[in-house]
Amino acid sequence: MRHQGTKRLETERLILRRFAEADAESVFKNWGSDPEVTKFLRWKSHTCVEESRELLAGCVKRYGEADYYYWAIEEKGSDSGAVGYIGVFWSDETVDSVEVGYGLGRRWQGKGYMSEALRAVIDFMIDEAGANRVVATHDPRNAASGGVMKRCGMKYEGTMRQVDRNNQGICDLSFYAVLASDRRES
Repeated sequence: MRHQGTKRLETERLILRRFAEADAESVFKNWGSDPEVTKFLRWKSHTCVEESRELLAGCVKRYGEADYYYWAIEEKGSDSGAVGYIGVFWSDETVDSVEVGYGLGRRWQGKGYMSEALRAVIDFMIDEAGANRVVATHDPRNAASGGVMKRCGMKYEGTMRQVDRNNQGICDLSFYAVLASDRRES
Protein backbone atom coordinates (compact mmCIF):
# COMPACT_ATOMS: atom_id res chain seq x y z
CA MET A 1 0.00 0.00 0.00
CA ARG A 2 0.97 3.62 -0.50
CA HIS A 3 0.18 5.02 2.92
CA GLN A 4 -0.68 8.71 2.97
CA GLY A 5 -1.96 9.28 6.48
CA THR A 6 -5.13 11.21 7.26
CA LYS A 7 -5.47 13.78 4.49
CA ARG A 8 -8.26 16.32 4.26
CA LEU A 9 -11.09 15.09 2.01
CA GLU A 10 -14.07 17.07 0.76
CA THR A 11 -17.41 15.96 -0.61
CA GLU A 12 -20.35 18.01 -1.78
CA ARG A 13 -21.60 18.63 1.77
CA LEU A 14 -18.82 17.45 4.07
CA ILE A 15 -15.25 18.05 5.11
CA LEU A 16 -13.32 15.05 6.42
CA ARG A 17 -10.34 16.33 8.35
CA ARG A 18 -7.98 15.49 11.16
CA PHE A 19 -9.35 15.86 14.64
CA ALA A 20 -7.88 18.55 16.86
CA GLU A 21 -7.95 18.59 20.63
CA ALA A 22 -10.23 21.63 20.35
CA ASP A 23 -12.93 19.28 18.96
CA ALA A 24 -13.53 17.73 22.39
CA GLU A 25 -16.67 19.77 23.13
CA SER A 26 -18.33 18.98 19.77
CA VAL A 27 -17.35 15.30 19.97
CA PHE A 28 -18.90 15.05 23.41
CA LYS A 29 -22.02 17.06 22.57
CA ASN A 30 -22.74 15.81 19.05
CA TRP A 31 -22.19 12.06 19.40
CA GLY A 32 -19.67 10.85 21.97
CA SER A 33 -22.06 11.11 24.92
CA ASP A 34 -25.17 9.80 23.12
CA PRO A 35 -26.03 6.20 24.08
CA GLU A 36 -28.16 5.89 20.93
CA VAL A 37 -25.12 6.64 18.76
CA THR A 38 -22.81 4.31 20.73
CA LYS A 39 -25.44 1.58 21.13
CA PHE A 40 -23.75 -0.78 18.65
CA LEU A 41 -20.17 0.41 19.18
CA ARG A 42 -17.39 -1.26 21.16
CA TRP A 43 -16.78 1.74 23.40
CA LYS A 44 -19.07 3.25 25.99
CA SER A 45 -20.64 6.69 25.72
CA HIS A 46 -18.47 9.41 27.17
CA THR A 47 -19.73 10.61 30.54
CA CYS A 48 -17.71 13.84 30.56
CA VAL A 49 -15.91 16.02 28.04
CA GLU A 50 -12.58 14.93 29.54
CA GLU A 51 -13.11 11.44 28.04
CA SER A 52 -13.57 13.02 24.61
CA ARG A 53 -10.46 15.13 25.20
CA GLU A 54 -8.42 12.00 26.06
CA LEU A 55 -9.66 10.21 22.93
CA LEU A 56 -8.64 13.14 20.76
CA ALA A 57 -5.23 13.53 22.41
CA GLY A 58 -4.47 9.95 21.38
CA CYS A 59 -5.65 10.61 17.83
CA VAL A 60 -3.62 13.77 17.46
CA LYS A 61 -0.46 11.95 18.60
CA ARG A 62 -0.95 9.29 15.91
CA TYR A 63 -1.44 11.66 12.98
CA GLY A 64 2.29 11.51 12.29
CA GLU A 65 1.96 7.82 11.34
CA ALA A 66 1.58 7.28 7.59
CA ASP A 67 -0.77 4.31 8.11
CA TYR A 68 -3.14 6.10 10.52
CA TYR A 69 -6.49 7.15 9.06
CA TYR A 70 -9.08 8.78 11.34
CA TRP A 71 -11.26 11.66 10.19
CA ALA A 72 -13.61 14.10 11.87
CA ILE A 73 -16.76 14.56 9.81
CA GLU A 74 -17.77 18.20 9.57
CA GLU A 75 -20.78 19.65 7.78
CA LYS A 76 -19.79 22.40 5.33
CA GLY A 77 -21.09 25.84 6.24
CA SER A 78 -21.98 24.78 9.79
CA ASP A 79 -20.48 25.72 13.13
CA SER A 80 -21.42 22.36 14.70
CA GLY A 81 -17.83 21.10 14.70
CA ALA A 82 -17.22 17.36 14.50
CA VAL A 83 -20.58 15.68 13.86
CA GLY A 84 -19.11 12.20 13.50
CA TYR A 85 -16.04 10.16 12.68
CA ILE A 86 -14.81 7.65 10.12
CA GLY A 87 -11.55 5.77 10.13
CA VAL A 88 -9.52 2.69 9.34
CA PHE A 89 -9.43 0.48 12.40
CA TRP A 90 -7.67 -2.60 11.05
CA SER A 91 -5.49 -3.45 8.08
CA ASP A 92 -3.77 -6.47 6.56
CA GLU A 93 -1.04 -5.33 4.21
CA THR A 94 -0.36 -8.88 2.99
CA VAL A 95 -3.58 -8.55 0.95
CA ASP A 96 -3.89 -4.73 0.95
CA SER A 97 -7.11 -4.85 2.95
CA VAL A 98 -8.48 -2.27 5.39
CA GLU A 99 -11.52 -2.22 7.66
CA VAL A 100 -13.45 1.02 8.05
CA GLY A 101 -15.68 2.03 10.96
CA TYR A 102 -17.80 5.10 11.53
CA GLY A 103 -20.33 6.92 13.69
CA LEU A 104 -22.52 9.98 13.24
CA GLY A 105 -24.46 12.20 15.61
CA ARG A 106 -28.21 11.56 15.65
CA ARG A 107 -29.06 15.03 14.40
CA TRP A 108 -27.14 14.33 11.17
CA GLN A 109 -28.38 10.79 10.54
CA GLY A 110 -30.81 10.03 7.73
CA LYS A 111 -29.41 12.76 5.45
CA GLY A 112 -27.00 10.61 3.44
CA TYR A 113 -23.98 12.12 5.17
CA MET A 114 -22.46 8.81 6.24
CA SER A 115 -22.80 7.34 2.75
CA GLU A 116 -21.12 10.46 1.37
CA ALA A 117 -18.27 10.14 3.88
CA LEU A 118 -17.83 6.40 3.37
CA ARG A 119 -17.73 6.80 -0.43
CA ALA A 120 -14.99 9.43 -0.05
CA VAL A 121 -12.95 7.18 2.25
CA ILE A 122 -13.37 4.14 -0.03
CA ASP A 123 -12.22 6.23 -3.00
CA PHE A 124 -9.25 7.58 -1.05
CA MET A 125 -8.19 4.21 0.34
CA ILE A 126 -8.34 2.49 -3.06
CA ASP A 127 -7.24 5.30 -5.38
CA GLU A 128 -4.67 7.06 -3.19
CA ALA A 129 -3.53 4.58 -0.53
CA GLY A 130 -3.59 1.52 -2.80
CA ALA A 131 -6.00 -0.69 -0.88
CA ASN A 132 -7.32 -3.65 -2.83
CA ARG A 133 -10.18 -4.33 -0.42
CA VAL A 134 -12.19 -2.11 1.92
CA VAL A 135 -14.25 -3.96 4.53
CA ALA A 136 -16.90 -2.76 6.96
CA THR A 137 -18.96 -4.68 9.51
CA HIS A 138 -22.10 -4.05 11.50
CA ASP A 139 -24.27 -5.68 14.10
CA PRO A 140 -27.29 -7.00 12.11
CA ARG A 141 -29.58 -5.23 14.60
CA ASN A 142 -28.17 -1.96 13.23
CA ALA A 143 -29.68 -2.28 9.75
CA ALA A 144 -29.08 1.41 8.94
CA SER A 145 -25.33 0.82 9.00
CA GLY A 146 -25.69 -2.04 6.53
CA GLY A 147 -27.74 0.28 4.31
CA VAL A 148 -24.85 2.75 4.25
CA MET A 149 -22.49 -0.01 3.14
CA LYS A 150 -24.84 -1.16 0.35
CA ARG A 151 -25.33 2.40 -0.92
CA CYS A 152 -21.55 2.71 -1.21
CA GLY A 153 -21.28 -0.32 -3.48
CA MET A 154 -20.08 -2.74 -0.82
CA LYS A 155 -21.19 -6.35 -1.29
CA TYR A 156 -22.60 -8.47 1.52
CA GLU A 157 -20.21 -11.33 2.27
CA GLY A 158 -21.95 -13.06 5.17
CA THR A 159 -22.67 -12.91 8.87
CA MET A 160 -20.55 -14.49 11.55
CA ARG A 161 -22.50 -15.48 14.63
CA GLN A 162 -21.53 -14.29 18.11
CA VAL A 163 -18.08 -13.17 17.01
CA ASP A 164 -17.87 -9.74 18.64
CA ARG A 165 -18.97 -7.70 21.64
CA ASN A 166 -20.51 -4.24 21.61
CA ASN A 167 -22.62 -2.22 24.04
CA GLN A 168 -25.45 -4.71 23.53
CA GLY A 169 -23.29 -7.66 24.60
CA ILE A 170 -22.01 -10.54 22.46
CA CYS A 171 -23.17 -9.98 18.89
CA ASP A 172 -23.15 -11.22 15.33
CA LEU A 173 -21.27 -9.28 12.65
CA SER A 174 -22.37 -8.81 9.06
CA PHE A 175 -19.48 -8.28 6.65
CA TYR A 176 -19.49 -6.08 3.55
CA ALA A 177 -16.59 -5.30 1.23
CA VAL A 178 -15.68 -3.56 -1.99
CA LEU A 179 -12.67 -4.48 -4.10
CA ALA A 180 -10.67 -2.18 -6.32
CA SER A 181 -11.74 -4.38 -9.25
CA ASP A 182 -15.45 -3.95 -8.32
CA ARG A 183 -15.11 -0.22 -8.90
CA ARG A 184 -13.42 -0.70 -12.28
CA GLU A 185 -16.28 -2.97 -13.41
CA SER A 186 -19.02 -0.48 -12.57
